[in-house]
Amino acid sequence: MATRTAGRESVKKSGKAPTPPAPDPVGAAPGNGALAELHIHGLGAIDDVTLELGRGLTVVTGETGAGKTMVVTGLTLLFGGRADPGRVRAGGRAGVEGRLLLPPESPVWARAADAGGEPDEDGTLILARTVSAEGRSRAYLGGRSVPVGVVAELAEDLLAVHGQTDQLRLTRPAEQRRALDRYAGPEHLALLDEHRAAHAHWRRLADDLDRRRSQARELAQTADVLRHGLEEISDLAPEAGEDEALDAQATRLGDADALRAAADEARLALVGDVTGDFGGGAELPQDATTSLAVAERALAGSNDPALVLLSRDLADAVAVVSDVAVQLAGYVADLDADPAHLAEVLDRRAALTALVRKYADPGEGLAGVLAWAADATDRLAQLDVSDEALEALTAARDTAREELAALSARVTAGRTAAAEGFAAEVGTELAGLAMKNAQVSFRIDTDADHPGPEGVDEVALLLSPHPGAPARPVHKGASGGELSRVMLAIEVVFAGADPVPVMVFDEVDAGVGGQAAGEIGRRLARLAREHQVVVVTHLAQVAAFADNHLVVDKSPDTAQGVTATDIRAVDGEDRVRELARMLSGLADSDTGQAHARELLAVAAGRQ
Repeated sequence: MATRTAGRESVKKSGKAPTPPAPDPVGAAPGNGALAELHIHGLGAIDDVTLELGRGLTVVTGETGAGKTMVVTGLTLLFGGRADPGRVRAGGRAGVEGRLLLPPESPVWARAADAGGEPDEDGTLILARTVSAEGRSRAYLGGRSVPVGVVAELAEDLLAVHGQTDQLRLTRPAEQRRALDRYAGPEHLALLDEHRAAHAHWRRLADDLDRRRSQARELAQTADVLRHGLEEISDLAPEAGEDEALDAQATRLGDADALRAAADEARLALVGDVTGDFGGGAELPQDATTSLAVAERALAGSNDPALVLLSRDLADAVAVVSDVAVQLAGYVADLDADPAHLAEVLDRRAALTALVRKYADPGEGLAGVLAWAADATDRLAQLDVSDEALEALTAARDTAREELAALSARVTAGRTAAAEGFAAEVGTELAGLAMKNAQVSFRIDTDADHPGPEGVDEVALLLSPHPGAPARPVHKGASGGELSRVMLAIEVVFAGADPVPVMVFDEVDAGVGGQAAGEIGRRLARLAREHQVVVVTHLAQVAAFADNHLVVDKSPDTAQGVTATDIRAVDGEDRVRELARMLSGLADSDTGQAHARELLAVAAGRQ
């Protein structure tokens, strides 16, 4: 399951080849993904170890105090759990790295891409976490540093940890309600989505109405200011780009005489009067058109093809110059030198400039005024506190509330219908987990006057551990071991539907033995058909059901002067010896080994 270089911890087959073939992890959790590899270093008594996790059920066993829970601690840390510097060796740095196998459609890929992460060369996604002895913690996703909260967010869809100290996600009433909704099926979940949207719509209308009523005076004053501004802008009716057009027009009108002189001079240069004839000794023409025409005629009579082509170019130039001269004549004719018109343009420009100063930010110009007007129009619609507007908004709110109430009633009915079947199935599972007299039920308290996004129900999972005991919320009415078994039973019920691919159980068999322990193992093995399941256990009856068996050993590290933890994978006779140790405390006991073989045979036939 892992290899070791000099000075590094290993997971090795006792008595076998030092580097056995890694189990195929691809099918560990069909459709959802799996954790293919886990690397831990500097965490607690673990120096450096790499675990290659396979499909199905993996159990972690070992002597009390050997450090079995460090595997769970490492997984929890990797997926955003609290970083405890007390777990880090003095002056060192602890780290956990995981290699995730995910299907292409997994939403985790999109979240990793948003954070800048990329797949590794083999197509897996690398997740890492480091913690210093001073308590500084960093997380990495796909090779990029990310906030720990991003990793914790991903963990909700990837990992579920169940243990004595965690008390599980399903101990929270909100999670119990969510579990019941999921049990009720996809149609119920779709109805719940519809309810959330309806609640958001009703809440927006109700909040808007409350705001308008409570702030009527302030809103009315703000509306007056907006109306005054809109009226002022409407009176001038500015058009987009008009300020730039007026600037150009004012410049032209103000410089009319100079522009006329320039245009006339240019026109005369192009088509002015000829000062002489073209006979012998004649003076050269002074205008461009005539000069070009003379040059064109001079070349046109040549027999040289190159000069003929040039003469054609000159003919084109004559046409262009003549056209420019005509346009200059029109420009001069249209040039307005009316002082009254110039005064009108300047007045209009001054009025628009005043609007710009009042309603636009610096540099925005008239476009800023028009944007302010558009925004003010939208805001006015939200500031209307007239009787008519309030009545219309009240009617819309009441209609939305009625629609929400109808949806809430349907959601409650769906939960009520699902609760009985859910409780019955969990009770059936508990009967085989040394809690045959336990009764599980749901209490659904409805408050129709205070709807929330999830409906009007408060849901509580209740447990009566034995006849005559009152039904109490499961996290209050169960011991640690009982609570873990209740959660295990719930997970078994959800095995085919739970999207979480990796499940970790830390000593869920506390306080259990005999036949009940075997039933726990069988149920964990059933879960492992659809999920990747990692279990820390001290019971051989549970360990016998494993597909992969890891043993944690603690031994002094003479080179470092500290106690180190080694994790090895066992199978064959080595596994028999470990189960015998768990049963009798003696790995070489013939009786213990015989019992271990019997357990393995029973487990193989009951999965």
